[in-house]
Amino acid sequence: MNYILFDGDVRKSLLPFTYTKPVAEIRVGILTIREKWELHLGLTTTTITEEYLEEKYPMVELEENILINASYFPNEILVEQIKNLAKNEAIFKGDDVLAFFTTDNQEEVNFETYKQIEFEEDLIKIKNTWDIFALNDEAIQQDFKLITEERTSQPIPEGTKCINKENIFIEEGAEVVFATLNASNGPIYIGKNALVMENTSIRGPFAMCENSVVKMGAKIYGATTLGPYCKVGGEINNSVLMRNSNKGHDGYLGNSVIGEWCNLGADTNNSNLKNNYAEVKLWNYEEGRFTKTGLQFCGLMMGDHSKCGINTMFNTGTVIGVSVNIFGSGFPRNFVPSFSWGGASGFTEYKPNKVFEVAEVVMKRRNITFDEKEQHILEHVFEETKEYRNY
Repeated sequence: MNYILFDGDVRKSLLPFTYTKPVAEIRVGILTIREKWELHLGLTTTTITEEYLEEKYPMVELEENILINASYFPNEILVEQIKNLAKNEAIFKGDDVLAFFTTDNQEEVNFETYKQIEFEEDLIKIKNTWDIFALNDEAIQQDFKLITEERTSQPIPEGTKCINKENIFIEEGAEVVFATLNASNGPIYIGKNALVMENTSIRGPFAMCENSVVKMGAKIYGATTLGPYCKVGGEINNSVLMRNSNKGHDGYLGNSVIGEWCNLGADTNNSNLKNNYAEVKLWNYEEGRFTKTGLQFCGLMMGDHSKCGINTMFNTGTVIGVSVNIFGSGFPRNFVPSFSWGGASGFTEYKPNKVFEVAEVVMKRRNITFDEKEQHILEHVFEETKEYRNY
């Protein structure tokens, strides 16, 4: 069977992260949503997403296909039902379609003609950007069980202080040097070829993916995820760094989500709690205004390819778009549109040719080429986000 993940109705509520990737590529827990589905299904998947993303994330359609809503996480019961779907059958949870069977000669799908199967069990759904960190605890625990079941961890290195060793898993090639690992509140996963340097203190649930680095003396609280090839230092609490992003120095990052190819300058700090303890509002791309999150703790949402200089200070509930360069003293505004250059004293437009120059250098450092596919995506985002750059 051919399985295809589709974005569903949550794409706009997950901006700025979905400007540059399908919903399935968002990392929550240890794995991306796509990786979760592929492990459960035992097969690779492709994606239905925005047209400008198709060059990088193409869809493969066969004679018979099952489409799956990528905003939902898989579990064994749902996966079994999906594998047993037949023609003209669909699985629903309330008004949401979870999965449905289709063929390549169907011009349209009319669910009124389908047998509709109601899914009764609880599921994790990512609906908003803040769900990425708010649901990260549960997601890490699910992924940890999925990845480590019936496998044996590498030995915990001599000199490492541990609590609840059975809840710690170290992959091949990983190094942990004179660190403290406390897995009493949740699992700790150290990915392949990852490095935890001396005097680091980590409380689970925590996940660091392959080739990521935690620098000396870092203090990390759960539930935090470091995607592949991320490098961090300082103090981090309940945050997700997607992939290839750095917070390499001292400073605080809390209740936040950092996209790909981002860099936080030395001593960058974000607030995750308002002085009056009030509910945090975030910029809402769908409504074009700030809306309530229902959260008391909410920090920074930073889109792909964005950077900030040393000593940057972010207010509670700040949204930074794609390809933003922030520098200077004071607090930048709570919503900074994509392709902006500046800080608290004001912004100008960050020209695409300059963005491409930086992206090429940054990606080359990881032996990755900034190619035409990447350029076309950023060109589209530049045009799509012009309406917000009213400095």
